[in-house]
Amino acid sequence: MKKELKSTIEKASALPIGEQRLSVLQTLIDYIQAKRDAKESINLNFICTHNSRRSQLSQIWAKTAAHINGIDVNVFSGGVEVTAFNERAVASCERLGFDIEKLNNSENPEYIVHIDQDINTKCFSKVYDHADNPKTAFAAVMTCSDADENCPFIPGTEKRIPLTYEDPKAFDNTDKKSEMYDKRSLQIASELLHVFKQIDNN
Repeated sequence: MKKELKSTIEKASALPIGEQRLSVLQTLIDYIQAKRDAKESINLNFICTHNSRRSQLSQIWAKTAAHINGIDVNVFSGGVEVTAFNERAVASCERLGFDIEKLNNSENPEYIVHIDQDINTKCFSKVYDHADNPKTAFAAVMTCSDADENCPFIPGTEKRIPLTYEDPKAFDNTDKKSEMYDKRSLQIASELLHVFKQIDNN
């Protein structure tokens, strides 16, 4: 793992998490622990309207946090509609220490985000029930309130968990965009690092 990413992980791990957020995170912790105790596959599908920013960052950080804590987990993301993994979010991931390989130059490029040796995750915008995503036995983790409201029913999910984040898109055309994308990524990292740290790995 790159030293820049290790430094980001240390920084994110030190961020405080409020009591209200800890309560929300506990639902995700309980789901993962129950699946692990039952020796069943852990499938997490992070869902946001456009699958362009928060859900992608959540997919990446969940994979990272699980790897650090020795938890075998399958991570996915999706949306209500297809756009693209936003270039500002991609740039933020690179600033925070991830190596990112762009596989094509389409309007909706596919990326491989490298976390550690032989540990990576594939990112591109897609609907939540895309062929790459699980159809049954998964938790739908709703990372934005719009998706939570617009998806009253998600077929196949075992658990629906609202874990919403403010959209850094609001800062796209400002001189604070890099700062705010990094801030949101660090918040997501902090919370998902906390989640996987709580999992009993015995």
